[in-house]
Order: sequence, then structure tokens, then C-alpha cells
Amino acid sequence: MKYELIGHGAEAKLYLIETNEKKDNYIFRFNKDLLKKLDIDYKEFEINYKENKIILKYRYKKKYRNEIIDNRLRKYRTRIEIKILEKLYNKVNVPELIYNDEDFGIIIMSYIDGYKLSEYIEKLDYNNILYNIGKSIGIMHKNNIVHGDLTTANMIYKDNNIYFIDFGLSFFSKRIEDFAVDIHLFKEIFKSNHWKIYGSFNKFIEGYKESFNDRYKDIIDRLKKVEARGRYKSILF
Repeated sequence: MKYELIGHGAEAKLYLIETNEKKDNYIFRFNKDLLKKLDIDYKEFEINYKENKIILKYRYKKKYRNEIIDNRLRKYRTRIEIKILEKLYNKVNVPELIYNDEDFGIIIMSYIDGYKLSEYIEKLDYNNILYNIGKSIGIMHKNNIVHGDLTTANMIYKDNNIYFIDFGLSFFSKRIEDFAVDIHLFKEIFKSNHWKIYGSFNKFIEGYKESFNDRYKDIIDRLKKVEARGRYKSILF
């Protein structure tokens, strides 16, 4: 099997794993040698999947943290991410969960073979894309899920669809404040990274309203207050 480290954040490593071994499905054999190369202290295991590429996310141990606290944090954050992927699957476009072990901080999911939206959105039908992003985020919020790291870099464009990835900072919430902050952070990052098309951001709001109309007014009112707080801070500092 081939493997490639495609992401290394503060909490986790992300590997792209590829195999050519196949019977009815593709076979991924995680033997001791491979796990050692991936720097994962785990038992040998095997996965059968319909595609020949998968993503392995591993929340590695933090040696500077107390071991008991570190294990609890890794387990808790992995569990939340697993639950969120399970809840969103078939509601919005997210990777399919294939295998997980929250005790060891391991999540294996499908590989979305597309392009980072951040690199292509300005060349695409961005009005329609923003509208559909808004609809999807509205569905997440309606299901009490806050993404926590909404950027076009965490969205994959494939076959005219947008797939959402990286739920490492996501959490469950019913608070209007959390929904408003989620939108605010996306809006600010979008404005910074895609200023040429920022004038179309209202399409996101239109899509959001369509899928989460029952709390739309309260959330947008809170969003205005969140934005006002940001402007006030910039004046002071």
C-alpha cells in the first residue's frame, strides 16, 4: 500500500492511503510495519472498501500533556467528530465514515477526489456555489452542529457538488450565538481570501435562509451584533 502525509495540524495527522489489492472490494491491510511508519501505536487491522483510496486521521499523543488528560481529550474529540460525521451523512456532502476507534483517536473515511474550493471558486459559478454552501450550513445548524472552521479550504469541489471536510473543531450546540459566530468567521475569512467576489456573499445568506428559515431572523440579528462587537474592538485596539 502507498501512503502520503497530506495534513499535519496541532491535533492530528492526515494520511492518504492507497491500495491496488482487490477481491470484491479493495483491501487495506494495516500491519505492524505500516502502522510503525505512520507512527501509530495500534493493533493490526484490515479494511475492505469500494474505492482504492481512503483517508486516515490520527489524533496523536501529546507528550507535554498529562497522559490521563491527553487520552480523555483525544477520545472525547474523536467521539464528537465521529458522531457529527454519522449525523450529517446523507444530509449534506461529507466523507463516509469507514472505520473508527475513539480510544486511540483513529478515524478512517472516504477520500473525496476533487479540488479544494479555495483554489477554484472564483473560476466557477460562485453565486450558485455560495447559495448551496449556505443551504448546507443551514442544515448543519438545524441539526445543532457548528462546524467551527468554515473556510473554502475545508470544502472540496467534485462533480458540481461541494463536500465539507475537517470537522476537528466541530461541536454540538443549540445556541444562536454559536451559529452566528460560525457564519461570522466564514464571512470574515471569505472576505479576506476571496475579496474579488465578496459582493456575492449575500447568496450564502439566501441559501442559509432557505434551509434554516425557522431561526433565520434570530441568527441574523445576532450575527449583526457579533459583527458590531468586532468593529468596536478594532476601534479600541
